[in-house]
Amino acid sequence: MSTTETQSGSEAGTSGLNKAQLPPGITESMIDRLTGMVVAGKAGEKREPFDMIEVYTGDLIGQLPQSSPEDVVAAVRTARAAQQEWASRSLHDRLAVFERAHELILSEIETIATLIQLGCGKTRRMAIEEACDTPMVIAHYLKTAEKTLKPKKRSGPMPIITSSTEEHRPKGVVAVIAPWNFPFAIAMSDSTPALMAGNGVVMKPDNKTALCTLYGIELLHQAGMPRGLVQVVCGSGPDVGPTLIDNVEFVMFTGSTATGRRIGEQAGRNLIGCSLELGGKNPMIVLDDANLDEAIPSATFAVFGNTGQACMHIERIYVHERIHDQFVRRFVTAAEELGSKIGAGYDFEPEFGSLVSVDQLQRVAAHVDEAREKGATVLTGGKPRPDIGPAFYEPTVLTGVTPDMAHATMETFGPVVTIYKFTTDDEAVDLANATTYGLNASVWAGNLDRARKLAERIEAGSVNINDGFVTTYAAKGTPSGGIKQSGVGTRHGAAGLLKYTDTINIGVQKKQIMAARSGMPYEKQLKSTLVTLRLMRRLHLG
Repeated sequence: MSTTETQSGSEAGTSGLNKAQLPPGITESMIDRLTGMVVAGKAGEKREPFDMIEVYTGDLIGQLPQSSPEDVVAAVRTARAAQQEWASRSLHDRLAVFERAHELILSEIETIATLIQLGCGKTRRMAIEEACDTPMVIAHYLKTAEKTLKPKKRSGPMPIITSSTEEHRPKGVVAVIAPWNFPFAIAMSDSTPALMAGNGVVMKPDNKTALCTLYGIELLHQAGMPRGLVQVVCGSGPDVGPTLIDNVEFVMFTGSTATGRRIGEQAGRNLIGCSLELGGKNPMIVLDDANLDEAIPSATFAVFGNTGQACMHIERIYVHERIHDQFVRRFVTAAEELGSKIGAGYDFEPEFGSLVSVDQLQRVAAHVDEAREKGATVLTGGKPRPDIGPAFYEPTVLTGVTPDMAHATMETFGPVVTIYKFTTDDEAVDLANATTYGLNASVWAGNLDRARKLAERIEAGSVNINDGFVTTYAAKGTPSGGIKQSGVGTRHGAAGLLKYTDTINIGVQKKQIMAARSGMPYEKQLKSTLVTLRLMRRLHLG
């Protein structure tokens, strides 16, 4: 999910901003070097730069060049030229680059985390965990890419005489449009399989959080990635996105359902593929035999991790009436304890960080304020914390939320959750499925068979049993994606690599027996065909 970006000019936009004191390891020259990687003002009209701020303080940290549509066309052209040479390399050579990149990312993980925090305002622990996602994805595909992409020879319609070979060829240039909530992990992890498959990439990071993505691409260059193969364009979605989609062969997008629908429509008109991970209103079901000693801390992270700014985080909790009051009491205590550790810092002391922007805080606060005005109860939280920083908001727990409230059905995308009561398993499933979204869900139970039976009925692309969302998302060998209005396509697993390829079928016929045979009477030809079809069924050929 991604909020609308706002641009500020180089003069008017900076007039009310202080110059930030940069954290250790980050220098002005480093920021200038990274922002200089953006394709902007080189092929088209020069745009006013975007003022990047440190979320903790609201102070200016630098200016990000903005790309014009002409710059986007030039970026795609450069990536396409480099892609042709890259695709001609052996898969072994391409993977070798990522073997080196894997170690470089691990070696520079502290710097990556700091750059993530600069733009997002998340805690140090969460920034480190985000940075670890890309090495996990790289490691998975280093082990599996060769087998997945290897041509597969299969029997043809006539054994021995015919054969069919399945090949996977790179699509060409892939657009990766990344969000602000996990800017390094999603941008780099989605680009990794695209590049391994032999594609070029044009990256569009969110303006607010572009620095960590640019640093990741710099590390790819250090690992031996050809210059030009990965291009970066920056700008507002409406200004840059349509031109980008019109010039590439595939689009990978993570963001809001509304934007994803527009991207899907344009990709469809262009007859190109797209993979869309969109919004969610993710439920958690807590059955009456759940172990609350385990469920409470896990639910706390599933709701409030990354300050609630995760596509797969939990916004609705349904608790069996038998344990409802106990769960609420303990969960509110956990939320208040977490709220006592809210703070801004580049160390591990704060355990609850900032929202990404003041705009996002206002969206979250509007959902809570409306719910309160219409009769919902705020059990804890529900207030901004300007004493800490401009975009801090307390961990918030609600009850009494009704369907006429925005938070009941819309994705709040912040540290806000509502707890509801249910009586039967059937009721819990119906409540969990009562949404247009279908990204993630969670079931807590002592009896795993009972939990699995519920999981089979829940309409979500990922269902976690006795976990919030980490188990499914960290399973890099299994495809992960949304259903219903939560997306199209998947990332991770073989499918997350093959989506960046065109599947080619090469058939060989050693003897001309399948063409129309004028010398054979039709009756005899039909009899021969029927015998062949029955033989194929017995031998499971085809």
